[in-house]
Amino acid sequence: MKIIVTSIFVDDQDKALEFYTEKLGFVKKHDVPAGEFRWITLVSAEEQDGTELVLEPNNHPAAKEYQQRLLADGIPATMFGVADIQKEYERLIAKGVTFTMEPTKMGEVTIAVFDDTCGNLIQILQQ
Repeated sequence: MKIIVTSIFVDDQDKALEFYTEKLGFVKKHDVPAGEFRWITLVSAEEQDGTELVLEPNNHPAAKEYQQRLLADGIPATMFGVADIQKEYERLIAKGVTFTMEPTKMGEVTIAVFDDTCGNLIQILQQ
């Protein structure tokens, strides 16, 4: 068994698609109508046959509350791995990404946290 799709709640699919592709560098894999919203999935540019990330609309009250509470408590919604966190931090800063935590060594790993502008904090991690 393997993970093929995971999702993140977003408050605006168009804004999220732009942020995740233009700022973070993910590649759009699917973008199809799904009722009043769209089924939008992204993949890593480095692993285009890998796990897909769904930009899931937070239109359900439980989803919206979950997303808002995580953000209010400073809890990242998900985590992405990077090979060189300092280089990635500097690349994202240059693209205008706002970090809530600069790269910080935590035992065997280094983490940083940024705001995805769509209602989430995202953590990046270098092992």
